[in-house]
Amino acid sequence: MSSDIHKALEFSDKAWGPEVRAPFSEDKHQEEDIIHSLSKFITIQNQSPLFDPNWEGNGYTKAAVELLVGWVEKQKVPGLTIEVSQSEKRTPVIFIEIPATKKENVHTVLLYGHLDKQPPLTDQWTDGLHPYVPIIRDGKLYGRGGADDGYSTFASVAAVQALKAQNIPHDRYVILIEAAEESGSIDLPFHMEKLKGRIGEPSLVVCLDSGCGNYEQFWLTSSLRGIVVGTLEVKLLREGVHSGSASGVVPSTFRILRDLLDRVEDKKTGEMIQDFHVKIPEYRIEQAKYTATLLGDSVWSEFPFLPGATPVAKDLTQLLLQRSWHPTLCVTGVEGIPTLSQAGNVLRPYASVKLSVRVPPSGSAEYIQNKLKEILEKDPPYGAHVKFIPDKSASGWESPAPPQWLEEALGRASLETFKKPHAYMGEGGSIPFLGMLGIMYPKTQFVVTGLLGPQSNAHGPNEFLHIGMGKKVTACVSYILAEQARH
Repeated sequence: MSSDIHKALEFSDKAWGPEVRAPFSEDKHQEEDIIHSLSKFITIQNQSPLFDPNWEGNGYTKAAVELLVGWVEKQKVPGLTIEVSQSEKRTPVIFIEIPATKKENVHTVLLYGHLDKQPPLTDQWTDGLHPYVPIIRDGKLYGRGGADDGYSTFASVAAVQALKAQNIPHDRYVILIEAAEESGSIDLPFHMEKLKGRIGEPSLVVCLDSGCGNYEQFWLTSSLRGIVVGTLEVKLLREGVHSGSASGVVPSTFRILRDLLDRVEDKKTGEMIQDFHVKIPEYRIEQAKYTATLLGDSVWSEFPFLPGATPVAKDLTQLLLQRSWHPTLCVTGVEGIPTLSQAGNVLRPYASVKLSVRVPPSGSAEYIQNKLKEILEKDPPYGAHVKFIPDKSASGWESPAPPQWLEEALGRASLETFKKPHAYMGEGGSIPFLGMLGIMYPKTQFVVTGLLGPQSNAHGPNEFLHIGMGKKVTACVSYILAEQARH
């Protein structure tokens, strides 16, 4: 039985609630809609464990889990069961199971999201906005973790509810919501092993933790880069010394850091050493060319450049490939260097930087992590004490080619909902879960999508969720679930 996507969109619109309203509505009919409950979720300071070592003691993760579980239970979805998979010293996983209503050829579909958040960066948010104070402006819900990825629990359940509202026979659904994705999914392998007998072998995985090139069509993620994160530490002195006395005799730890980073990155172009690159499939290059025609200059103009500042290249296809298939290096944190107000004439004894290296989709994060350590620690200048201390790593992922029924369903969903065809784009970020699943279930198909579009600024200040996009993506997912049940 085919789904009426327009009815699915009507259901989604009602489930999310009106876009023009206060986040916390006084209207009793809106108290349990998605926007209201997602706004409550935004107020919780549940940072991922990599950024909050006291995550277990402060109770924020527990509060986020309880909010999501409570909302799901209130939906009273027929047959739905929900539990929290827990183990000492590990972040929890929410496990939801909805039994199939079709009688034959029953498949399992796994829907995935996460509830943990990046650090707030509170002082960088625009006046009037705050990471933990939900605010709706121009159809956008501002706040940390709404689009990345708090909405995923609500949207997954609502997509199934939209099917049931049309009495469409459906497959078995498992919804998995983890609490450490932003820390490299460090606890997910444990939970996957613990739950694998109950999960079964999914024929389709729907991931709601990715991005979109615009808010005008249904976007699918074709690939994701992996990641290696670690600390590069340079120590030279037992204590700081007068810069007038020591400079010219004692080398600067900052200069040593620069020298070490030059070993793996060309400082003029940003290109990393060839050993970290992979051959990009020709069809992915063609795909990037088409995406460039859809997005135009928004490929780079979505970022908040200052007047006169430019991207690293002018060619739009090149920019898309560099952000999705090239290895890149970013310095995301620093220690051992005083703030400007505290910077005296002292030659510092040490300097440390946090490195974030993005790994090509088909590259090996383990290999690059080991090579980084080898290259950065070998023959340190001036006999400095140099260490590269890895924090986390995860390889990337490339989507398998979709079967004809799925490609057609994606096209119809986008055309009926957005009046434009669906599109594919490689994402520069990482979702470790997908690489893990790709190895575990090599025959599984994937639909990877999300709400992180232009200016939504996940991980940064002023993060927002585009409410209209959320409603349409929910309807599209519901339609795809219905089509999956027919095949």
